[in-house]
Amino acid sequence: MSLFGESISALQSGLNYSTLKNQTIANNIANVDTENYKTKNVVFKDVLHKQLDTEFQAKRTHEKHLTFNRTKNQPFQVVASKNTQYNHNGNNVDIDKEMSELATNQLYYQALVDRLNGKFNSLQTVIRGGGA
Repeated sequence: MSLFGESISALQSGLNYSTLKNQTIANNIANVDTENYKTKNVVFKDVLHKQLDTEFQAKRTHEKHLTFNRTKNQPFQVVASKNTQYNHNGNNVDIDKEMSELATNQLYYQALVDRLNGKFNSLQTVIRGGGA
């Protein structure tokens, strides 16, 4: 049993994703002039589809139990984009694209933090007895 429930766990996973994406984008920006550096990106969809395509059986002790296992592994990974080249030195970092993705990711991260704060504020209200 989770102390805070599944919604906080889902928010935590989203924050982990956003943090890794921010680190990856920052690394891309830092290597904008590095010869033969290939842009990296954090992917989730590919890992999800790969996981859904694999066959596995879950042991069910009741007919209402779900027929699959939920994995606690990190559902995203960092991959390099090797099929493009923007600069004469073999580098494929597009600084405008990276800055745009960084801004989008920062908004996503802040929205998750705001939602997580709302969850904890609700818990605090319940602990204090519901009123002011």
